[in-house]
Amino acid sequence: MNSRRSLTSATAATMSFLLYICTTVVVTNGELQRFIEPAKSDGSVSFITIGDWGRRGDFNQSKVAYQMGRVGEKIGLDFVVSTGDNFYDNGLFSEYDPNFKESFSNIYTAPSLQKQWYSVLGNHDYRGDSEAQLSSVLREIDRRWICLRSFVVDAELVEIFFVDTTPFVKEYYTEEDGHTYDWRAVPSRNSYVKSLLRDLQASLKRSKATWKIVVGHHAMRSIGHHGDTKELIEELLPIMKEYGVDLYMNGHDHCLEHISDEDSPIQFLTSGAGSKAWRGDVDPTTNNPKSVRFYYDGQGFMSARFTHTDAEIVFYNVFGEVLHKWVTSKQLLLSSV
Repeated sequence: MNSRRSLTSATAATMSFLLYICTTVVVTNGELQRFIEPAKSDGSVSFITIGDWGRRGDFNQSKVAYQMGRVGEKIGLDFVVSTGDNFYDNGLFSEYDPNFKESFSNIYTAPSLQKQWYSVLGNHDYRGDSEAQLSSVLREIDRRWICLRSFVVDAELVEIFFVDTTPFVKEYYTEEDGHTYDWRAVPSRNSYVKSLLRDLQASLKRSKATWKIVVGHHAMRSIGHHGDTKELIEELLPIMKEYGVDLYMNGHDHCLEHISDEDSPIQFLTSGAGSKAWRGDVDPTTNNPKSVRFYYDGQGFMSARFTHTDAEIVFYNVFGEVLHKWVTSKQLLLSSV
């Protein structure tokens, strides 16, 4: 034990990187890269989902982080899921951007949050050097950080399929959006999306997990500022339905939401309130209010706990108070609020 405590930071960083390599399964047959997260001894898996957060502690980011630490300890946190827009306003300018430490390492300091963070890119991340957040240099700076464009976290009874949704949105390729995006890895929108969906289908097809979750930055269904993302509804949602996906988790809208799909068991869960929230910013054009189970326009986050038979989703505000809880059982094929 004493020898472990005396490891230099450089050695610790090297060991962390080697651990990352050892727990990664590189898939060569067209499927997405896979990370292994063993379930706890009781067979359960617990994680926190947070999105749209990186503002150097401002806009209550630090307060949300504090409550995440408290909840993480309570639920026996296994890892953290980030739904993108990890660093404002325009991502990172390089892998040595001080914003990485100032908005991540120096903010999420609670002992329970010293677990792996699995992150996707958001549209704001694409406005900077999108390759920076994918760099192994960041994992040497902070061993918790793992960010890829699209990948899978295999937690035995739960599989989480992370999807790079920014390239789906056609508006971002036009001057009307008013921003510049780093499309170096996306030379063609259509070919990139087609290839991604093909790899996702292959990964979903082989999945034997009890619970299947898809994570993306953009909302598929939302009554918040951005509303529904039609490209995801047209291109991604049919695949999710075909392969029995249970939940879709996202950020983008700076709020907390729970919306039920009207013609499938899929639940749409928005956790994009990690810092700056949009008070009163609700899309008045929504025409499916009955499917909205919960909406909150303040800061907060979401926790998720899964067993072989049950799932529990809980939304919290910036004070750590429970705002909404949803429980479902696959054994009974029933769900309740």
